[in-house]
Amino acid sequence: MENGIRLKSAQGRWVVLAAALGSGMAMLDGTVVNVALPHIGADLGASLAALQWTVNAYLLTLAGLILLGGSLGDHYGRRRVFVIGICWFALASALCALAPSIGVLIAARALQGIGGALLTPGSLALLQAAFHPDDRSGAVGAWSGLGGVATAVGPFLGGWLVSGPGWRWIFVLNLPVAAAVVFLTLRHVPESRDEEATGRFDVPGAVLAALALGGVTYALTEAAEGFSPAVAVSALAGVLFGIAFLLVERRTPEPMLPLGLFSSRLFTVVNLATLGIYGALGGIFFYLQVQLQTVAGFTPLVAGVAFAPVTLLMLLFSARAGRLATRIGPRLPLTLGPLVAAAGVLLMLRIGPQASYWTDVLPAAVVFGVGLTALVAPLTATVLAAVEVRRAGIASGVNNAAARAAGLLAVAALPLLTGLSGEQYRVASSVDAAFRSAVLICAGALVAAGLLALVAVPGRTAPPAAAAAEPDVTWYCGSTAPPVDPGHRSPESAA
Repeated sequence: MENGIRLKSAQGRWVVLAAALGSGMAMLDGTVVNVALPHIGADLGASLAALQWTVNAYLLTLAGLILLGGSLGDHYGRRRVFVIGICWFALASALCALAPSIGVLIAARALQGIGGALLTPGSLALLQAAFHPDDRSGAVGAWSGLGGVATAVGPFLGGWLVSGPGWRWIFVLNLPVAAAVVFLTLRHVPESRDEEATGRFDVPGAVLAALALGGVTYALTEAAEGFSPAVAVSALAGVLFGIAFLLVERRTPEPMLPLGLFSSRLFTVVNLATLGIYGALGGIFFYLQVQLQTVAGFTPLVAGVAFAPVTLLMLLFSARAGRLATRIGPRLPLTLGPLVAAAGVLLMLRIGPQASYWTDVLPAAVVFGVGLTALVAPLTATVLAAVEVRRAGIASGVNNAAARAAGLLAVAALPLLTGLSGEQYRVASSVDAAFRSAVLICAGALVAAGLLALVAVPGRTAPPAAAAAEPDVTWYCGSTAPPVDPGHRSPESAA
């Protein structure tokens, strides 16, 4: 164990499976819930704002606490925090399944996000710490491949559960998976921590970040129902908490968000592009399931698998796209990827009443998937290339948090921008009109991100972090956020 586990060993395979199942469980709940939104709304009598909070309560706590979750693992033991996160996530999932009202469901989703913040950074960190240096890239590749399969199967399974036993079963399913992950982790995964950790945590920063996001999100969500003093107070509070967060991060010895990272022009530019890209993805995926089911008349099962080609394309070709970007530089893929994805989003305008999957939905899914495949791996690799190797972990975490915050704010803002509110999500004509506006807004955000990359990202970047990170990110298939790189600590300090 001094030199690390070998991938071909039985223990190595169990470690990869435990990490993949744990991260896959959190990843799926971040996407499959969208399939169930129309049925959740009908069953619990929820307004559109309540459905937005069903998605955003999870994203809010996850985005606000994910960097703190990684630090807790480094300090107190990655396996310990990962197991706590799995158990927390499972208990919150049980509460979601039993929720008697939309308010309880929203609260349970927020608790799920806390569990996700504990387990998400830990899943990859476990692999980095446990495996022999020669096998780490292979272990991460296997982890990503299994995660890609789970992501591809998840919408099918979620759609089937919603159409059959009911939406509550998408949460019940987490319980046996969580039990298996806890068993495998405790039996096969060695404990590890950062022996150089100081024991300090930026709790004020994490709290202020969550309050800032929460205030702005509440204001945007409620403004769709009409302006009120509560909306103004919430917006102002969100802005003030955001300013306080920046002041705290500037003065804290070990901040959650080191502002010095943004002295790198490339890091700043790529994170701005991340906001546009993942804001567009979060917004379009929120609207898409309602459009497919309410307007096009698809069943939850068909709607759930309608965009499976996106995941399959990323699973099959992300590694090649990452290697190509390493050879030619990030500018071209970070320009063409968002532009092609924007073309795929515009093709979604064909999705309307009596839409055909083969002629109206599939072409959009394929073009959209090609664009995402071209940009996801180069995006993360470029973030890591923008900073020193020793700061790669925190840089990746910041990029992941930015992506989730972008999705959170997009889901909050789009109904306001498109004029959809109240019970209108059940009216096909209202949904169709709002969806078409959302398509144009999201396509515009992707185009803006592509043009920003064209003018501000260099043709080639070659710092050590890029080479070190490339094998870890080229297999990644998620479309909700980039992967969280755990950093490149020495095996001696992590084992």
